Amino acid sequence: MNNIINTIRKTAFGEFSHLIGSMFAVIVIGVCLLGILVPNKTIADSDSVVNASYVAKNTNVGESTQKVVKTIQSVMTAYSSTPDQTDDTPFITASGKRVADGIIANNGLPFGTKVRIPKLFGDKIFIVQDRMNRRMGSSRFDIWMPDRQSALNFGVKKVDIEVIEEI
Repeated sequence: MNNIINTIRKTAFGEFSHLIGSMFAVIVIGVCLLGILVPNKTIADSDSVVNASYVAKNTNVGESTQKVVKTIQSVMTAYSSTPDQTDDTPFITASGKRVADGIIANNGLPFGTKVRIPKLFGDKIFIVQDRMNRRMGSSRFDIWMPDRQSALNFGVKKVDIEVIEEI
């Protein structure tokens, strides 16, 4: 009888010990996954702190100045990444870059040329990274928009384009 009781105690304790070990393993794995899945936040991520990229862009350390080298009077339109407005790779520009805010298409300026449209966008800088259909010529500009409706709402505008150069 004592052998039976001892066997039951060993078996029950062994299963209990195994259960505790499994729970511990699950908790450790959960904590590790939480560390991977939940991003670390810094003080700059807080809503009460000024945006860190804004602060970095507006410091005087190593800041370059820009000079307007040419002003072009132009007709400007907008496009989006839809197959009827682009080629068969609607999210890749003619220069091989992925479309993004600040991309502008033009047939007359080299890729990488920086331009501003002060009347519409103030000091925002656009970079020529795309081309337009040849029939549009070299003086027309086409700004990329994230969706078709925004491009349609932009319409057709006559603007002065400032070609800028870093000094």
